[in-house]
Formats: sequence, structure tokens, C-alpha cells
Amino acid sequence: MKSVAIALFSLGVLCMGGIAQADDNAKWVAQCQKDNADAKVSPDVVTKYCTCMNNKMSDNETRSITEWEKANPESRKACEKEAGWL
Repeated sequence: MKSVAIALFSLGVLCMGGIAQADDNAKWVAQCQKDNADAKVSPDVVTKYCTCMNNKMSDNETRSITEWEKANPESRKACEKEAGWL
């Protein structure tokens, strides 16, 4: 019985971590979308670009996507291409 309780507790902790990470990713992507609001491409392209950049960043990154892209031009170019940002 004790091992079942420990297993369920561990599973709950792991699930909560995943939810927190998803919320954090959504926050970074939303900020990137705001930073690129004046872009001459559709909002869908901006969303794809921001999501791509977010996925390339480390989970421990503290800089915004906009700050990180300046230091990582190859990732920026790859995500522009993937998103259809021409």
C-alpha cells in the first residue's frame, strides 16, 4: 500500500512539472508574438516561428525568444524557413 501511495505521489509531481513547463512555454511564445506584432507576415507564420524558436531553446533558458534569437542566428534562419517567413 505504501508503494502505491509513493508511486501515485511521484506521478502527480511529474505531471505538475509538465503543466508548469507548458505554461512557461506558452508565456515565452506569447511574448515573442507581441514582439513580432508589426511583422509583415501573417500571425500564423509568427506563431510557427515563435514555437520553433522556443523548441530550440533550453528549458533552463532565461532570455526571451527575441533576446535568444539575436545570439543564435542559425536557429533564427532555420525557424524562419520552417515557418514560411519570407
